[in-house]
Amino acid sequence: MASREEMNADEVVRGTIDNVVYYNDANDYSVLEIETENNLIITAVGTMPIPFEGERVVLRGKWGYHKEFGRQFVIESFEKTLPEETEGILQYLSSRMIKGVGPATARKIVERFGEDTFEVIETHPEWLADIPGITMKKAAQISESFMEQNGLRDVVMFCKDYMSVTEATKVYKKLGAGAVGLITKNPYILCEGEYSISFTQADDIAMSLGFARDNSFRVKAGITYILNYNSIVNGHTCLPKGKLIPASVEALGIDEETLTKKLERFIKLGEFAQYNSDGAELIMTSDIADTEDYIAKRLLSIDRSAPRFSGSDIASLLESVEARNGIIYERLQKQAIYEALCGGVMIITGGPGTGKTTIVKALLSIFSSQRLKVVLCAPTGRAAKRMSEATSEEAKTIHRMLEMERGTDLNVRFGRNAGNPIDEDVCIVDEASMIDITLMQALVRALRRGSRLILIGDSNQLPSVGAGNVLDDLISSGVIRTVALTEIFRQSKESLIITNAHKINNGERPNLASVSGDFFFVRRDFERDIPKTISSLITERLPATYGRSIKSQIQVITPSKKGSGGVEALNAELQSVINPPMRNKREKTAHGTLFREGDKVMQTANNYEIEWKKGSTDGIGIFNGDIGVIESIDPNESRMRIRFDDRLANYDFELLDELELAYAITVHKSQGSEYPVVIVPMYSCPPMLMTRNLLYTAVTRAKKMVVMVGRAEVVMKMVENNSEILRYTTLKERLMDYGNN
Repeated sequence: MASREEMNADEVVRGTIDNVVYYNDANDYSVLEIETENNLIITAVGTMPIPFEGERVVLRGKWGYHKEFGRQFVIESFEKTLPEETEGILQYLSSRMIKGVGPATARKIVERFGEDTFEVIETHPEWLADIPGITMKKAAQISESFMEQNGLRDVVMFCKDYMSVTEATKVYKKLGAGAVGLITKNPYILCEGEYSISFTQADDIAMSLGFARDNSFRVKAGITYILNYNSIVNGHTCLPKGKLIPASVEALGIDEETLTKKLERFIKLGEFAQYNSDGAELIMTSDIADTEDYIAKRLLSIDRSAPRFSGSDIASLLESVEARNGIIYERLQKQAIYEALCGGVMIITGGPGTGKTTIVKALLSIFSSQRLKVVLCAPTGRAAKRMSEATSEEAKTIHRMLEMERGTDLNVRFGRNAGNPIDEDVCIVDEASMIDITLMQALVRALRRGSRLILIGDSNQLPSVGAGNVLDDLISSGVIRTVALTEIFRQSKESLIITNAHKINNGERPNLASVSGDFFFVRRDFERDIPKTISSLITERLPATYGRSIKSQIQVITPSKKGSGGVEALNAELQSVINPPMRNKREKTAHGTLFREGDKVMQTANNYEIEWKKGSTDGIGIFNGDIGVIESIDPNESRMRIRFDDRLANYDFELLDELELAYAITVHKSQGSEYPVVIVPMYSCPPMLMTRNLLYTAVTRAKKMVVMVGRAEVVMKMVENNSEILRYTTLKERLMDYGNN
């Protein structure tokens, strides 16, 4: 048995891959038998892309023991080269990794060309056709396959100090056999497209290649990085030049004059766009500029092209629908219905209990009576499901309505677009505050001329997770007809959730003294006690009063990730009490998070590639904010099975960086969802998160009960803080420019 020192010391193993025992092409995990230079056969395990028998390798790592398979060499880094001796070349070609070459063909090729075999395959593939059984077409295929494998090896080895094998493989698949040459010429192409390579990684490669700090490729990539970072993290679609230039100077380490001149040149070349508004010079990527411009023009076009009902017709339709439904609509509800029939685009906004669903039902009845086809949709599956339950009509996610599909380059595509618009005459969208500019562009592109778009949302909620401030921009432009509902109806006034939500929105102190009903406050003067109190509520106090079934209906929603009542602290506490470790529960640790079978988890990014099954139906796409439960963890297949409501998805371990525990989630992540019971910790966190609209959004996520836990003074600080999250956008201004012309 090896000593402890031997097991922990860094080691180097040189040899040849004798046998590929196991290889997972999803994450490149390999189990290999290596013939060392001393003619010993050892087992090596770890990440290595597309290992071939016969390849010469230099492995660095540590010796360890597996309880079932014994002594193994754990690979931490590696180098790979093609074999040079005839025997190794034959073994390599016989491994069937080169398309069109099996053991028999490999022997013929090596017998003919010996140690020159690889050079012949690469530079003179036509010579292979001299061998019986190899046609010119087959010779070309052999050469192409060899070059592909060789190119991947080159990219992996070139980039191994700067990025993971998985990242390098993505780069090769996109750039092809000439990837190393393209990267050497401009490493910053790695920041583009779907490579997921950061600017810092590309910059490290560029610096190692001797690129100057003021190189134009570098400056353009740096500016793009800052704009994209602010788009993803802060939701901005643009930045004022006065903010962008200092940030870029600091990030790139060059002088302001040089950067300003280069930026002006990039704008002239169309690589960035500048939009001037009220004296402010706003800089944005050309793609985002085109997106916001298209949305503004398209919305106004849809609005102007829709057929309008006359005033007398609308009055008649209102009387008919009131008679059918036995309802006399309130003044603002009538106005909303009127505006929906007067043009192509309109917005209905209002808080809980103000009758938005009642209006939707009335519109469905009216449109049906006029033989107009209607589609109901929402940004998320949960919001669509809630819309369907409220209206008793089918509602779809926007992605499903647009027939999302995956393109050949793995980017998302929509089957419904300008060339193939949706069939319906009217599109009604709920939870419109969640729509970012990318989804809005896809939505309006798929609406045909003469159709109607009715957006329903609560403008007092937080803006979308993605870039832009679409609903607020549309409302504040004054160009899109908007009806804001303010009347709380009698049955809703009986709910403390609804009345407290409106009190919060109006800057008034909510009722925290109730001991019955649907809104409770549990005071805790010491914030360190909040996690234990919440776990007790979930596991003991609420089930004791309302039954054990309530446990699965509870969602903890918190302002911040950090702090005593933040996501991280709460998830650690709640996982330990709700889903403790057990012998029969398998676990997997990834990016510092322990996942366990039975854990509640959330997807943290839109992923259009994940495949799922819903009964006999197949689909793709799991989206930011989707919550599921881990049903199983399979370490042999490096895969998890996760159920998202009625969809069952398989997650390769390499995707686990897109998952986090979801016993507690941030308010931002809860947007568009509704839960029977919501618990909200009230504790001190960064001022930017202690805002009125954040608290309002948290409370309005609850359907049946809200429980606040913590300090009452924190509640009042949030109520009094009416500052809103600033988002730099140009959609409002573009709507005003085009709408007033």
